[in-house]
Amino acid sequence: MTALICGMSGVIIASVLLAQRGRAMFIRRIPGLSAIEEAVGRATEMGRPIFFSPGLDGISIVTLQALAILSYTVRLAATQGARVIVGLRDPTVLPVAEESVREAYTAVGRSEDHRPEDVRFVSDDQFAYALGTVGLMQREKVATNFFFGGFYAEALILTENGQALGALQVAGCPDPTQIPFFIATCDYVVIGDEYYAATAYLTREPTLTGSLVGQDISKGVIIALIVLGIAIATMLGDDATHNVLVQLLANGEAGVIQTIGGFIRFFTGRGG
Repeated sequence: MTALICGMSGVIIASVLLAQRGRAMFIRRIPGLSAIEEAVGRATEMGRPIFFSPGLDGISIVTLQALAILSYTVRLAATQGARVIVGLRDPTVLPVAEESVREAYTAVGRSEDHRPEDVRFVSDDQFAYALGTVGLMQREKVATNFFFGGFYAEALILTENGQALGALQVAGCPDPTQIPFFIATCDYVVIGDEYYAATAYLTREPTLTGSLVGQDISKGVIIALIVLGIAIATMLGDDATHNVLVQLLANGEAGVIQTIGGFIRFFTGRGG
């Protein structure tokens, strides 16, 4: 186990160093993240604002990732002259979100367009937040909705109303219990590990990109080892009655037929 951990660490470090030295790292296209530019462009063309929700959680890994996506979205919107409204549920996230939005406008040289009132605390109650957000979307007639972060029972309330408004919606959540609701009501959805790959994918920062590629290589190695272990245990196990190789060698052609028949009965549920 120690050797495996050291090997994985070595792969990640090597990938990071290669990326920092200019080596191009391949990251497959993630439609949900690629759609952010399209969604911002749509709002710009329509002359209507963008709404962004970083979820209901407090300061956590999931929320910080959502704020990183918020920063990227605001930079993109600022360069195109689009307005971004941020609705928050947790008061501890408010100052972080305010600073992220302010820095994003400054980074693209559009600090004069920054409107502090567009980063809003809605409510710390789950369903009051959902209803307040729905009212905000309707009053502002938003063209695009972004939902990234931790969402729960209110997710469908938010996205159904956004769909009714005709807004283009992009959502991302690492919670598998909420992903089906987003898929049913949003145009693009970022699922599973794609959510945590967002910062590296959007910024292409070498350290983040190298780390992401190194982790993917390590996962591939672990999967290969698991498959190899299953194969070895199946072919060379200690239990002769379940050892495929022993059955084949002991019974010859009859053993082959018996073994194949056993696999068919097992996978069709007729064994026993």
